[in-house]
Order: sequence, then structure tokens, then C-alpha cells
Amino acid sequence: MLLLEGVNIKKFYGDRQILGFDELRIYSGDRIGVTGLNGAGKTTLLDILSGELEPDEGCVKAYCPVGYIRQFDQSGTDEMDPARQEISGTEIRLLKEFDIDSKLGRAALSGGERTRLKIAGAFGSGSVLLFADEPTSNLDYKGIELLRQKLQAVESFVMISHDRSLLDDLCNKIIEVKDGGIRIFNGNFSFYRQRCEMERERTALEYDKYIEEKTALEDAISNRKRRAGKVRRAPRRMGNSEARLHKRQAGESQEKLHNAAKSLVTRLEKLEVKEKPREQPGIRLDFSLTEPPGNKIVISAERLSFSYGSVPVFKDARLSVPNGMKTALWGENGTGKTTLLNLVYAAYLRDHYGTDVGMDNDGGSDIDSDIRQFCNMAGASVRSISIVPKARLAYFRQTFENLDPEETVLKNVMRGSVQNETAARTILARLLLQGDAVFKRVGVLSGGERIKTAFAKLFVSKANVLLLDEPTNYLDMQSIEALGSVLKDYEGTVLFVSHDRAFVSSVADRLLLPGDLTIRSFEGGLEEFKEFEENSKKEGAKKSDELEQTILRMRMTEIISRLSAPNCDKEALEEEYRQLATLLKGK
Repeated sequence: MLLLEGVNIKKFYGDRQILGFDELRIYSGDRIGVTGLNGAGKTTLLDILSGELEPDEGCVKAYCPVGYIRQFDQSGTDEMDPARQEISGTEIRLLKEFDIDSKLGRAALSGGERTRLKIAGAFGSGSVLLFADEPTSNLDYKGIELLRQKLQAVESFVMISHDRSLLDDLCNKIIEVKDGGIRIFNGNFSFYRQRCEMERERTALEYDKYIEEKTALEDAISNRKRRAGKVRRAPRRMGNSEARLHKRQAGESQEKLHNAAKSLVTRLEKLEVKEKPREQPGIRLDFSLTEPPGNKIVISAERLSFSYGSVPVFKDARLSVPNGMKTALWGENGTGKTTLLNLVYAAYLRDHYGTDVGMDNDGGSDIDSDIRQFCNMAGASVRSISIVPKARLAYFRQTFENLDPEETVLKNVMRGSVQNETAARTILARLLLQGDAVFKRVGVLSGGERIKTAFAKLFVSKANVLLLDEPTNYLDMQSIEALGSVLKDYEGTVLFVSHDRAFVSSVADRLLLPGDLTIRSFEGGLEEFKEFEENSKKEGAKKSDELEQTILRMRMTEIISRLSAPNCDKEALEEEYRQLATLLKGK
């Protein structure tokens, strides 16, 4: 059954066509993943198909109710308003499933809680076709798994996501948004990537063949011209008739060579030009310009305690962040990961601006208002956090307040940079902002492009310690891979929060694990930690099984001793013994 169709769609931003396609039909049972670079028009596509945005040309017809989990809430309210008076039974059930029902009365919700609220609202709307724009943003791994289960039960959806496993497990079609158009692939994300890799290999082969043929033609042209120039004149000792004959033959030979050269030039001019596949430029940062600290540990804490009112988050917790390492904060929502980043940054601001950092003073005029409020609330908690004097911290929090929307990408990045423009443009290119893209105004960028601009600004700044809160949110998969590559090459210290398993696995050298009011550390990456946890569970199960066997044997010994006692219930004891023996045999 046809659920929705878009015909002859075109959408322009200024004089640039951001999106255009002749026809797109969505049928019952279509489970579509949307992929493409940041700024390619993925969200624009969903906004047009869902009816949130009118196309400049063409029309969209929906033949069923639709729901939409938005990436950025344009209205300023969530799909399910926490203050709403009437909430259906279905919505209440979903709120409980997403563990958000007890948070409805709260004025401020975390990013993960807001995402859960949006998801619960969309699933509770009774829509037949669901649109979802990065629905895993800010969700922990348990929230992502619950979302996966809910989407598994949805018959038809269109979803933008950077979670490859989600697209692989759930989708039967992939739409690629690229160069202002769309391409449809029948299969999951792995099938799409396989096709793209085949195209990339074919492009590389075509380019190599083009260069080989072009070089051969240029060599042949040069050879013909060189031979034409070497045709000898008639020797002086020749007679007139012989000289005339030689001159005619030489002229004919030169003409043939020139004609051959012209023919080769024509072939060269008609040769179809093939573009060279792009390669990532190497990073050329002079990290010494940040005056990095030489200490082994740059951030540490002893007996760290913090509470939100009467709700404790940490109590006498300890942590350390080694210099030059990439440390990931890993765990469920609500364990205090972002709170810990805030506390570390508050301690840094205290060291730089004094105890009045939360006030509106001149020294801290560039500090975000919500960080000011947090500094006021943190109070004495930050005193237990030590940061070495030469550490210079920068905090990525997706607020974009440090970006000027009226200035270009390059000017924003260069403002406050200690690196030269070549280094800045190299970083931007590594983050897939290259060519004319660096001259775009920040105000016209997509969310993902603004995030990459903010990252580039951090990398070329005087900072030598980066705090990153969910850095992969709203980035496409290619951009996530590019960011991971840049972070691995970065010489400074990184402390970051992310629920993207693949990203954490590729970047983190070690883990900090907040939970149960404390902070555990693990000296190794995520894959090593998962292996450690599995082995611990097996060891725990083994010990538990051994303990149970010991208890069974002790009870059997007790039964044997009781059987020798007078007036015992021999039949009951023997039956119990047989049952215990059967249990022990099964262990």
C-alpha cells in the first residue's frame, strides 16, 4: 500500500538547489535509512516528506498519519510536553518503558531524557509512518536498545541515523542524499557501503587508466614533435635533383609526423577527464604552541562529592586523567558523566577566574550562562579537583555560542587560533569541510557542519586538554570516522562522553566508569573492557556454581547423619537426598 509520495521536488536555499528529485514513493513495509554527508540535505528531505517544510517546486502527498522524532525541536517544545495535562494510556506506558514518567514534573531535563520524551511522544501518536532524525542522540546503550526494539515493531519508517548497527538491523532500503539529489539502494547499510566501495574502487581504476592513457598520449605527441624536428636537411654535396628529392621526402615525413601529433592532440583533447579520488591530508599542527604541560597526570580528584539537592551523584570519589591520553566516560544515563565534565570545567574556571566565576564578571564574560549557573551550584565540590597549571581546557558542549553566524567558517576557526591558516584548513579538510565550504557563513551551515567548525576551532586553539560531551551527535558516519581519526592524531589530552560504541572503541585508550556514587577506572579500551566484563561474569558464575555445589554437598552430608538418628522420617530424607543428588549431577 502506498503511504506517501513526493513528485518533482526541488528545494533551494538562496540560488543553490539543496535538494531535488523526480519521484519518491514510500510503501507499507518500507524501512528506510537515510545517509549522506552533513549539509547534504538529509533533514531537509525528512522535513519536506513529513510536511514540516514546503518544497519550492513539486508536491508531497501523505495517505496516512505520520509521526516525527526531530533532531532539533524547531518549536521549542517536545513532542510530548512535560506540562501537558492530558496524556493517553499508551503514552503513559511508553513513558514508563523509557524510564521518563517520573521526570515529567521537572523543569530541566537532560539531553538523554529529552530524547526519550520525544521518542515516547512519537510512538504514542498512533502514526502509521514514522520519521526519525538521529533518534539515538544522547541515548545511552540501554536507551538505544529499547529504541531498537520499538523500531523493530514499526512496519514503515524513514530514519536518519549515524548508528550503523541500527541501519543494518532494521532497514531494507537506504536513501543516499548527495550533490542535491537522492539515490535509492535496496538493502541494508552494509549492502549500501559495499556498493559504494565498489564504486570507489572503480573510480580509482578509471582514474589510474585515465592517467596512464593521458601520459602515453602526451609522450607520443612529444615524441612525434621531437622526430619531426630532427628530419635532416639535404647535405651540401648533393646535386640539385637529389636535394629536391630529399627535401620532398623530408617534408612528407615531417608532415606525417605533424599530422600524427595533431591526431594525438585531438585524442588527448577528447579524452574524458577522470577526477582523482580524494585523500585525507596529514595533520600539521605545531602542538608546542599550546605550551603543553609536562605532568604525567593533568586532572585528578580525591574525595569528590556532589549532589543535585538531596540526590547524590558522587560521594568521596577519585579520578585521574593522564597527560596525552584519550579517556572516555562510559556508562548509563544518569550516572554523572556530563556532571563530571561540568565539575572539571568549573574547577578550571575557578582556577582562572576565581571564586566568583558564576557571577557576571569581565574575566569570565565569554562563559555560557548555564555553566555559570552550574559553577554557582557546584560550590565547594570543585575544591577537591586539581588541574595542573599549564593545562588549558576547552569544552565542547554543542551550544555553538563561540561561533559567529555572520562570519565564514575559516574566519571563525582562525579567531583565537595559535596555528597558521594552512594548519586550520588542513584540520577543516580532515573534518570534511574543504574547498569553498570554508567560505560559507556559519549561519547557513547544517547542525553537523557547525559541529565540525566548532571542533576545528578547538583543535587550532591554545587548548591542550579537550572536554567533549557527546561529540558524535548529529554527525554523519563519514564525519564520525573523520573526527575519530583527527582525535587519534591529536597530541593533547582528551576526556569525553559518548554512547557510540564504535567511536569509543576507535578513540579511547582508557575508561572512567561513573556509577553507584563512585568512579572506577579501567586501563584499556572498550573492547578490552567488554572482554574483562564477560570474563568477570563467567568467573562470578563459576564461583556461584561452586558455592551452590558446596551447599548441596553439605546438605547431603547432613541428611546422611540424620538418617542414622532414631525416629527420623527416613522416607522423606531419602527422597530429599535423591533430589539433591539429581541437582548436584546437573551442575
